[in-house]
Amino acid sequence: MNTGKIEIIYGEGSGKTAMALGKGLGALARQQRVTVIQFLKGNQTSEMMERLEPEMRIFRFEKSGCDFDQLSDLARQEESANIRNGVNFARKVLTTGECGLLILDEVLGVVEQDILMESELEQLLENRGEADVILTGRVLPERLATMADQIERITRIEPVRD
Repeated sequence: MNTGKIEIIYGEGSGKTAMALGKGLGALARQQRVTVIQFLKGNQTSEMMERLEPEMRIFRFEKSGCDFDQLSDLARQEESANIRNGVNFARKVLTTGECGLLILDEVLGVVEQDILMESELEQLLENRGEADVILTGRVLPERLATMADQIERITRIEPVRD
């Protein structure tokens, strides 16, 4: 029986990753183990992300240093295989109960890019056990929305100028 909660943070606005990491810091304060798997962000980590380790375990499986959309077709195929390795790792983390919170940063983009089928992500979430899972991305598929316990939508609002 799944008792872990599913939270989705999505939208066109910026700050989705920051919000998810903030929730991860809260989980650390409650003595939970936190694992973050980042997708579609290349292989370069920020200094801030590095400072969160080892308390917050952070993984990236991509090898390229540039945006997925800028890759050649061959490089996209290779990166897609790397990204799928990250999804398989997420499955292992949930199956073994290695953490209390799993953050799948930009995993909705992996679905949007057709690297992962929506049904595969649903199956992964169905096997979450007691772990809470946070998903981030720009576009929220309707079926995934029905699985969520909480949804946060981040929007960009243009300032009004005189």
